[in-house]
Amino acid sequence: MKYAKVKNFYNGRFVDSSAAWTDEVVSPIDGSQLSSVPMSTIDELNAAVASAKAAAAGWAATPIKERVQVFFKYRYLLEKNFDELTALVSEENGKTWDEAKAEVEKSIELTEFACSMPQLVAGEILEVSKGVECRTEHFPLGVVASIVPFNFPLMVPNWTMPNALVLGNTMIMKPSELVPLSCQRMAELLKDAGLPDGVFNIINGGKEIVEGICDHADIEAVSFVGSTKVAKLVYQRSTNALKRCVALGGAKNHLFVLPDANPSMTATNVTASMSGCAGQRCMAASAMLAVGNVDPIISSICDEAKKVVPGKNLGAVISPAAKKRIEDYITEAERAGAKILVDGRGATVEGKEGGTYVGPTVIDYVTPDMSVAKEEIFGPVISIMRTDTIDDALRIENANPYGNAASVFTQSGGAARYIMEHASAGMIGVNIGVPVPREPFSFGGWNDSRFGANDITGKSSIEFWTKLKKTTTKWNPEAGVNWMS
Repeated sequence: MKYAKVKNFYNGRFVDSSAAWTDEVVSPIDGSQLSSVPMSTIDELNAAVASAKAAAAGWAATPIKERVQVFFKYRYLLEKNFDELTALVSEENGKTWDEAKAEVEKSIELTEFACSMPQLVAGEILEVSKGVECRTEHFPLGVVASIVPFNFPLMVPNWTMPNALVLGNTMIMKPSELVPLSCQRMAELLKDAGLPDGVFNIINGGKEIVEGICDHADIEAVSFVGSTKVAKLVYQRSTNALKRCVALGGAKNHLFVLPDANPSMTATNVTASMSGCAGQRCMAASAMLAVGNVDPIISSICDEAKKVVPGKNLGAVISPAAKKRIEDYITEAERAGAKILVDGRGATVEGKEGGTYVGPTVIDYVTPDMSVAKEEIFGPVISIMRTDTIDDALRIENANPYGNAASVFTQSGGAARYIMEHASAGMIGVNIGVPVPREPFSFGGWNDSRFGANDITGKSSIEFWTKLKKTTTKWNPEAGVNWMS
């Protein structure tokens, strides 16, 4: 193993797990074993929660102007260790260097937003009647938890951790057992930045730990990012235990391509959206709605897709099981009558034959009833469905149970506006293949792509990670008595 075995982290130190079962941590790039990760016990989860609970009162009592100083230092350490973090993300997830680099850059941006929290949660005060004032203040919830996925080992943990901690909570984080190394390094950087012991804690494990987090009486809120199937279960189980929960699930993002779209810009954006991060992101283009005659644009997309080369500018998918699942989707579509324009099955990289790669794949003449049209593939695959009108395309998009993102490629402002208003998705792009909002705008979809009332990042996250206290005061008796007092 290249790295030491993964440990849990609580009370400000790394702790060996007593778990009898461990999983291998394998690099998708070449199949080499990087480390091993324990499937921790409920007793170990309890110990981590006890650590967070013991630290909660002191951290909440620390003024936010002081709490945020830790994150100014943390941001500096992310930048100082930029190349190391980039290499680690690439190694354990399979991303290309540039994609891993972008993930670290986004983590820095997320931390910068958290550092602005003192200005965003200053509260409000107003004289609502003669001699009577009302004010609002944000208070932390206490111990919160964040369950994070494999596809962004550093960025998604930083979706939740900086905001939740700056706002005065303490946290339990459960990394994906496939990519636990980036979170380990994150814990070290937070400690080096001066975060008090117990404020941030890591518990590794699988289903038992996720269920334990949902059920734990001392955890006040849970955030989750993963598949829709599990997001529903986490949301139901957490809210049944009377917790707050925001659970982000899967996606089937539709790109509307109109005949007047700029051919070059559309082809490069569609290809980048479907193949970036090997398609393993909930904002990836997965279904293209070709409205009218867009054959020249489809031809350009195929040309661009052929420039995307596994092991060069296309990373690996996470595991052999993922590779098989993705290739099975392609084969099933072909058997159902779809036409494979660019075929990424059977991809290998010389010298890295143990890696798990799928090449970019473009499938045409897909019908809405096919699995590749309806289900999240989570690979570098785009399915093209042809329609005569925008309304026909919207009916297909609206019928899909997901609602993360949708994009339209056109030079018509009216057509773009019509699709923006009628697409059933929480994040919309116009001539942008990956419409991820930048801070302070929040990330979150609709329908079966999100469960819970708030988004997970940006300003919307403030309402999730805090509770609002409203205080009404009156000191001067000469103001008299009215209906308010």
